[in-house]
Amino acid sequence: MRERIWAPLPLPPLLLLLLLPPRPLWGGPPESPRPEPEPEPWPLQPFDLLYASGVAAYYSGDYELAVRDLEAALRSHRRLREIRTRCARHCAARRPLAPPGAGPGAELPFFRALLERARCYRSCVTQRLGGPASHYRVSEDVRSDFQRRVPYNYLQRAYIKLNKLEKAVEAAHTFFMANPEHMEMQQNIENYQMMAGGEAFQLVDREAKPHLESYSAGVKHYEVDDFELAIKYFEQALREYFNEDMECRTLCEGPQRFEEYEYLGYKGGLYETIADHYIQVLVCQHECVRELATRPGRLSPIENFLPLHYDYLQFAYYRVGEYVKALECAKAYLLLHPDDEDVLDNVDYYESLLDDSVDPASIEAREDLTMFVKRHKLEAELIKSAAEGLGFSYTEPNYWIRYGGRQDENRVPSGVNMEGAEVHGLSVGKKSSPKIDRDLREGGPLLYENITFVYNSEQLNGTQRVLLDNVLSEEQCRELHSVASGIMLVGDGYRGKTSPHTPNEKFEGATVLKALKFGYEGRVPLKSARLFYDISEKARKIVESYFMLNSTLYFSYTHMVCRTALSGQQDRRNDLSHPIHADNCLLDPEANECWKEPPAYTFRDYSALLYMNDDFEGGEFIFTEMDAKTVTASIKPKCGRMISFSSGGENPHGVKAVTRGQRCAVALWFTLDPLYRELERIQADEVIAILDQERGKHELNINPKDEL
Repeated sequence: MRERIWAPLPLPPLLLLLLLPPRPLWGGPPESPRPEPEPEPWPLQPFDLLYASGVAAYYSGDYELAVRDLEAALRSHRRLREIRTRCARHCAARRPLAPPGAGPGAELPFFRALLERARCYRSCVTQRLGGPASHYRVSEDVRSDFQRRVPYNYLQRAYIKLNKLEKAVEAAHTFFMANPEHMEMQQNIENYQMMAGGEAFQLVDREAKPHLESYSAGVKHYEVDDFELAIKYFEQALREYFNEDMECRTLCEGPQRFEEYEYLGYKGGLYETIADHYIQVLVCQHECVRELATRPGRLSPIENFLPLHYDYLQFAYYRVGEYVKALECAKAYLLLHPDDEDVLDNVDYYESLLDDSVDPASIEAREDLTMFVKRHKLEAELIKSAAEGLGFSYTEPNYWIRYGGRQDENRVPSGVNMEGAEVHGLSVGKKSSPKIDRDLREGGPLLYENITFVYNSEQLNGTQRVLLDNVLSEEQCRELHSVASGIMLVGDGYRGKTSPHTPNEKFEGATVLKALKFGYEGRVPLKSARLFYDISEKARKIVESYFMLNSTLYFSYTHMVCRTALSGQQDRRNDLSHPIHADNCLLDPEANECWKEPPAYTFRDYSALLYMNDDFEGGEFIFTEMDAKTVTASIKPKCGRMISFSSGGENPHGVKAVTRGQRCAVALWFTLDPLYRELERIQADEVIAILDQERGKHELNINPKDEL
């Protein structure tokens, strides 16, 4: 048996310190009361059973029952979270923990209090639920479905079957906010709105986090110079943020499963066993920063907007004349972005405005964020130490990446009398495309035989670019081209638009999941449908390896697309098949910038195009400068050729006009953030797993009526 090395002496005191309940991080005016949840039947019905019943009813065509049980499952899931959170808080207050003293057995009172708290929690949960807590444990698949809001996908279909259009729009929008890459859902929402005619439906996110709603309200008041109301809402948003952070931590229960970290518990001595279990919970709690970071579907979760609360507040407090609070907020912001020159200048200016009786050095960063950051750093140190001692891999993400920043008057000019000066309100505005924060590396192994390296970034006159040949064989190209003709729909992936980029070409597309479904139904060879899946995975592995990425690359969107020149419309063409653009930001050639904001897919990190044919005219892939005019590289597609590149503003690109024939390719977009994994790809993975398990059988045991 392999022996693990663990240093127990320094870790338990740190672990015990982190087990102590944190002080409340709330600041500002009193918290507005939350509405009481609607009563639920007692005992509470397990949400996984209700979910399974709702899905079964949906597939049997009983949409009334499907809606009833799916809505009940969502309420039960929400109520379960509330009960667990309340019980944890109740027992933390009734059974406080104290640091152990010194000497033999000094830690025993601490562990006794810990056991009493655990007993209190179990009793509280059992009493409120009306049954043992074990009845409410669910599988990882069900947990994942609720995290990805899959029940709302079923609900929007069921509601539309029942002609409840407004409810369908709510459910569809709620699902889409957590799955912004789901093009079919976006198209559904647009279709529902068209069905509504002149009636306007408000897009409601039923799972919206309270702190994000308050934050948005604060921004709106800020932008019209209503600074007192802006302060009220930003302070409320912070209270709600820290409250939700505490709830998130409470719901971290072990043992945990993490896709990024291979870590299994084991039995050992007292300290080892406690540490082994607690580290799993601690990693989950540490990741709450990511969970609460941003509005779903708006920004990359790693682009944490918490610092912006303090950025807005420091200027708002300045505008209402509260210079001490402005200074506290500015110093709080610098805890996360210590090199921000604008805010550093603001600090100097605020200090110059203080009364002579106030020592500027005595004004410290706000306590709420100071405590939050201190705890976060302590957790990171403990997890890193545990990773070394317990033998698992962990890389601390940079949770405080800042893309651009506020673009208007985001600093107070030092030494200027601001009383009579015109100062414009700030805006969350545009964020320029970020400089890539990860190490720029390339030249890793290509993994597969016969692949030919053609050009690297330098030879392609850019950054993070590579051109490869022979990724597909001639036979595979023919097979893919054949399956394309059987599965593609006009406008698929382009919201139903036949000619989304130019009126002179027709666009057709298909996804991997659609190919597999057509294969199962016998409409195309299943082997050919599987080839589409396999070659896209092959491309993903090549990109991940060549660019020497330290973390897993996930599919964000996979699309087979063919563009066909329309006869009679090719004379004197001067347009492009696909205009110059970037894949994760909005290209602004006049400003020589690329703005990382919606509707751009800000979560995309790498892109790849795998070509299937060359029997057409035109259609060259081109890279340009940021001006969208100066071509830096031009690539002629051919069978098996693949171009891959990073998705940001460093790589503007487009496609020249296809003037004759049909140009086909597999377009791939990837993300480093697992929260933005392609939903249809996950479903395709499940289909492939079933195929692999039942190899040799003639039928695939999935429901061909699946509309999801």
